[in-house]
Amino acid sequence: MKVVILASGKGERIRERCLSPKPLISLLGVSLIERVILTAKEAGFEDFLIVVGYEREKIKERLKDGKSYGIKIAYVDNDDWEKENGMSLFKAAPFLKEKFILLMSDHIFDKEILELLKESEGEDCILCIDKNPPHYIDLEDATKVKLDNNYIKNIGKNLKDYDALDTGIFLLSPVVFDILKKSIEKGDSTLSGAIKILAQEKEIEGLDIKGRFWIDIDTEKELNTAQNILLKKLTKTTDGVISRYLNRPISRRITKILLNYLFFTPNKVSFISFLIATLSAIIFSLGNYISFFIGGTLAQISSILDGCDGEIAKCKFKVSEYGAWFDACLDRYADAFIILGISFGLWKVSFDIKIWIVSFSALIGSFMNSYTAIKYDAVFTKEKKSPKIRIGRDLRYFLIMLGAILNKLFSALVILSFITNFESIRRVFVLKEKEAEK
Repeated sequence: MKVVILASGKGERIRERCLSPKPLISLLGVSLIERVILTAKEAGFEDFLIVVGYEREKIKERLKDGKSYGIKIAYVDNDDWEKENGMSLFKAAPFLKEKFILLMSDHIFDKEILELLKESEGEDCILCIDKNPPHYIDLEDATKVKLDNNYIKNIGKNLKDYDALDTGIFLLSPVVFDILKKSIEKGDSTLSGAIKILAQEKEIEGLDIKGRFWIDIDTEKELNTAQNILLKKLTKTTDGVISRYLNRPISRRITKILLNYLFFTPNKVSFISFLIATLSAIIFSLGNYISFFIGGTLAQISSILDGCDGEIAKCKFKVSEYGAWFDACLDRYADAFIILGISFGLWKVSFDIKIWIVSFSALIGSFMNSYTAIKYDAVFTKEKKSPKIRIGRDLRYFLIMLGAILNKLFSALVILSFITNFESIRRVFVLKEKEAEK
């Protein structure tokens, strides 16, 4: 099924802040239209038809034929781009003989909305609607929808009595082009004008998105709102308490900055985090309070930065199995180096054999904690809920930093040894119970 994206307008309300055409305005390192395309790709769509008009060559130059995104892109030129969006869609009529998805280049949304639309059964024409719009949606500017059961009865920005908002996400059949032609001939070149006619004939349904994220970006305020929401969505259900309330709020701010630079790819950030952890281990090994303090601080910085690689990958649609594996490998090396560095540092102070015994136990516990987390987290991610207890790398590094600052590194290793091994054993029993429930 083709995906049609309307990207021919000027977008004057937001273009005042930049020289790019509106579809190419950056949102967390990815242009608006790229974000729409890549979200649709994640939902399983690969064939795109983009209607361009104002500054069309800049858009074509950026997106080209879509090969770099792993998709196919074709273009339709709209010389009447100063008219409303119905005209833009009408220009695509010769290239659409079957049902298609219609999206706007400035509407950002969750991929689950498209997945919901793909699975829907009903009329050939469906509009995704929001019956409970969030507070950040500008109701005065939004297009309202009046329903008659599941069918759309009326649509327009000036409706006083309405049941939902138009999200700008459609499933349409070619029948819409005959209606668009009639509407345009009557002087109404808006898409809403054609939808009104479909509504009168009860040929278009409304599909509630059930609270999923979407936003129409027309102003700089809405751009900032979208940015903040997308950053908040980077929190994972498997985040531990330290990640959720300390690391993640800081890492999101760092990620927001790093996204402005092409140099900082997810894998490079993973490696930088590893280098900081390695430096932490070297400084720990010097064996005095100042080195412990600095080493502990660097370990925590490494832990915070370790969250940025995944955040950048999600924001730039660069998530990959290799990237996750590469990061995991570096994390295990970093864990080993830091515990080894602490052991050498403590050995220089007391030359007590217990240091190596406890350190070895802490190292095994840390490795097993990470290993068992793969299966443990997968279970709770599948169930779409957070584990009641989450002891992970974030907590381990925080304990190390705390022990270093309080000059109680040996005690920190003892605690680390106990909780990591205990947690690994506990997970085995939890997973056994989950298996028995099936």
